Amino acid sequence: MTSRNAITVGREDSFSRPDWLLKFNRFGHGLSEDDRGVVPLELEPLLEAASAGTGLTDFGSADFREPLGVLLQSLEDEAAMSPMGRILARGDILNLLENRLHLVEAHRTHPEIRTQAIEKPVFIVGLPRSGTSILHELLAQDPRLRAPLSWEAHSPWPSPGAEPETEKSRIQRAEEVFTFWNELVPEYKTMHEMGARIPCECIWLTAHSFRSEEFLGRNQVPSYGGWLATADLGPAYRIHRQLLEVLQWKQPTPRWLLKAPSHMLALAPLFAEYPDARIIQTHRDPLQIMGSSVNILKALWWMRSEEVDPELIQASFAGEGLAARLFAALDYRDRGESDPYQFRDVRFSDLMEDPIATLRSVYEWLEMDLSPEIEKAMLDYLQAKPRGKHGKHEYTFSELGLDLETERGRFLEYQQRFNVPSEIT
Repeated sequence: MTSRNAITVGREDSFSRPDWLLKFNRFGHGLSEDDRGVVPLELEPLLEAASAGTGLTDFGSADFREPLGVLLQSLEDEAAMSPMGRILARGDILNLLENRLHLVEAHRTHPEIRTQAIEKPVFIVGLPRSGTSILHELLAQDPRLRAPLSWEAHSPWPSPGAEPETEKSRIQRAEEVFTFWNELVPEYKTMHEMGARIPCECIWLTAHSFRSEEFLGRNQVPSYGGWLATADLGPAYRIHRQLLEVLQWKQPTPRWLLKAPSHMLALAPLFAEYPDARIIQTHRDPLQIMGSSVNILKALWWMRSEEVDPELIQASFAGEGLAARLFAALDYRDRGESDPYQFRDVRFSDLMEDPIATLRSVYEWLEMDLSPEIEKAMLDYLQAKPRGKHGKHEYTFSELGLDLETERGRFLEYQQRFNVPSEIT
């Protein structure tokens, strides 16, 4: 049984809970023998609460109800949520449901939204911690490539009763949500920078369908993960497009710049929705990725759960689990279901050693010019955001307890195919 005060993550040190959070959770547990009565997570009451909060009742297609039901059951049965975790989970779900209501209403009252053309969107995919985020942020320095920002995914519509609510207040609301994560687990800010104005991953958009790996990253919900692994992801990409249409309707957009490692498991539905998409796949030593990916997911789960199962995390983001993600994308590419020219490969090592030269090759593939002004903006961004800006994220492959030779052999063919250098020896 894991202590409610700390969770060992493979080294002698651990993630800890701030004193204020320990007191809050103790108080929450003391309110009732069953936390479910204090912070309920039931489907119909959540739908009613979202409708009451917005004054709207049409959630659109009913295909979200099954995954939401599976998610709620998995949260109750498996997530070992703390009182704070229950509050965060309820807040997440209500936010998504309210956004769904506004999305349907926007399309109903403004049919011109559906006429928005989304042409040749650029998707960045790759294993977690393989450079997808920094590549996304660098390319987003080009005003012709628009990345959806975190606040746009979280608060795309003003709240009722706050008219006229300004964009500034919506950004501030989102900023408070995301920076609060660092208050729950202070070590998290060394792993991944959060903020309202930082480009977000597509899983925050697909989460509105409740068919998204976003929930696997925030909560310990293996049953939901099992359901998602075989689910039809078409509805996820349809609502992804609908949200982009609304954002583009508000602010004309030459070309979208999008990103999520989870796209590697869903290239077929992605291309079904965006047949002219362009895919940039990043490549890095998978053994280097494993320790970091497992560690960051432990921190995310620890924000919300009293107990965390490290073996469950490792099964998905190390060894065979990580290989399954990687080879799902490569198998799709090898089947030839899309034009090979729609893919571009970028090695993490090249991006780190000479970012501008690497980006120039990407621009050539995109048939776009990379001007000196945009180059300077990218270099300025890098200078303002050095690696380890918020402290060093410590992790090692050895902490996973995996055999180096076995894991190196598992990915040998992949590394040879893309000339990916080994970082772990």
